[in-house]
Amino acid sequence: MNPITHGCSPTIDRHPRQRVVRAKGRTLKHLLLATLYGVSLACSPAGSALAGELTPLLPPSSVTSSTVPANGDLNPYGVAFVPDGFSRFGTIAAGDLLVSNFNNAQNAQGTGTTIVKIVPNDKPVTFFQGAPGLGLSTALGVLKSGFVLVGSVPTTDGTFKTIKPGVLLVLNRTGGIVAQWTPATAKIDGPWDLTIFDKGDHAKVFVSNVLNGTVVRLDVSIDDNGIHLDRATRIASGYPFRGDPAALVVGPTGLAYNPQRDVLYVASTVDNAIFAVFGAGNSQHDGGKGVPIYADNAHLHGPIALTLGPNGHLFVANGDAINSDPNQPSEIVEFTPQGRFVAQLPIDPAPASAFGLAFEQARQEFVRFAAVDDNTNTVTVWKLPFENGGQ
Repeated sequence: MNPITHGCSPTIDRHPRQRVVRAKGRTLKHLLLATLYGVSLACSPAGSALAGELTPLLPPSSVTSSTVPANGDLNPYGVAFVPDGFSRFGTIAAGDLLVSNFNNAQNAQGTGTTIVKIVPNDKPVTFFQGAPGLGLSTALGVLKSGFVLVGSVPTTDGTFKTIKPGVLLVLNRTGGIVAQWTPATAKIDGPWDLTIFDKGDHAKVFVSNVLNGTVVRLDVSIDDNGIHLDRATRIASGYPFRGDPAALVVGPTGLAYNPQRDVLYVASTVDNAIFAVFGAGNSQHDGGKGVPIYADNAHLHGPIALTLGPNGHLFVANGDAINSDPNQPSEIVEFTPQGRFVAQLPIDPAPASAFGLAFEQARQEFVRFAAVDDNTNTVTVWKLPFENGGQ
């Protein structure tokens, strides 16, 4: 895998992947650039200062593992780390990495039925296998109270003409289904991705709907009797969506929530842009698409999965269904919430290979970052040196 690209010179751009960022931003306190990237930052003092102010987070790959379970499911989509504090005595534990599969063994889209627990450098272990034809999407998340949430966007023949609204499945710590939140109860319509603000006994779950171009917030509570969906509120809408011959469907996908600012970031694939929805955690109204914060045709190529990094930057996977560039296939792009490009990393030389990505909770000395390659049916996990694990 090629090293991540970043820029030093503010005026020379001989390489299309080398861009310059003239911006102030919060940086990691400890990141060994020269060791991780294998590059020399031979810049002027001013250029060195800029590089120090806005340091890319992504290093080269560490461990790549298979996502294909025993039943042969393909096309890994969702990625989630099991958080610290996760309930004990299950078949998954804190620190485990889960991946959901969208296709079956025949590679028909919208028919995958499995969530796997990744085993580094070995075959994964099946955590959940549902009924045929579920189509488990990028909407995968884990609550520390002991529940796993996953979206289903099913088809009967792998084509858009048979796509269905799907459900949001709630699984316990051993992979058993304890609830199914439906379009009627949860206002979902093609749950394509999600992000969770987890407070232990309650949580806010944000879900993007690829079949009607909306985002809903699910207010959830947990007690001794289980998990409860208390309220479903549509908080954003107006994102374009449509069927796609290669990607099956495109529409609003990745979500990342910053609780300190109460802002939800939305990756709108067809718009080729990232939007910010302010007041997302408490709003009782549909605020439309929100405010566009990043629209970069040089680096965005159909943004899909999205996550917020521990350095305060946003990380998005390009699906290449929109504004594709054969010279920049399957890129993960790092940028600031103010819309400034930082760096990018290719996942695969083939287009349309990047999808789900996730950060683990930052620890004292390192943080793990995972991203799938749905061309090779693998997931790569990077281990990043990280001091003072937080912003």
